[in-house]
Amino acid sequence: MTDLSVGMRSEAQPRIVVGVDGSETSVRAVQEAVRLAAELGGVVEAVAAWEPPTKGSSYEALGIGSFAEGARHVLDGALAEAFGESLPALLSSRVERGSAATVLVAASEGARYVVVGRRGRGGVMGLLLGSAGAAVLNQAHCPVMVVR
Repeated sequence: MTDLSVGMRSEAQPRIVVGVDGSETSVRAVQEAVRLAAELGGVVEAVAAWEPPTKGSSYEALGIGSFAEGARHVLDGALAEAFGESLPALLSSRVERGSAATVLVAASEGARYVVVGRRGRGGVMGLLLGSAGAAVLNQAHCPVMVVR
């Protein structure tokens, strides 16, 4: 029998990765990922990605701090919107530098599922699926759930 420390997960626990960009659909996606993980006895890894813009203002100009701090602010805000002040124990979160699609595809390695919202913050309005979601759908190493 293996003794697991607090915060450590068993390899037998299914890991569900969810992309969070602060959009309404990503808030629903993280709620759905937690519901699914609870049913499967798994854990959820909420991931926010960031990359500096090629031009334009920075988070510093907006008074938020660095790009990573801005992404953390968005992630924490979305999790608070989804669950209030009491985050589920099976939920962890992290921020990574890179495009959303690249970060989520890499995170999908070894995951049971990846969950994404139908549309995020970027892209062209009217598309049924955002570009990051479409890339994840086509390149993930595991099944992908798209939440409306």
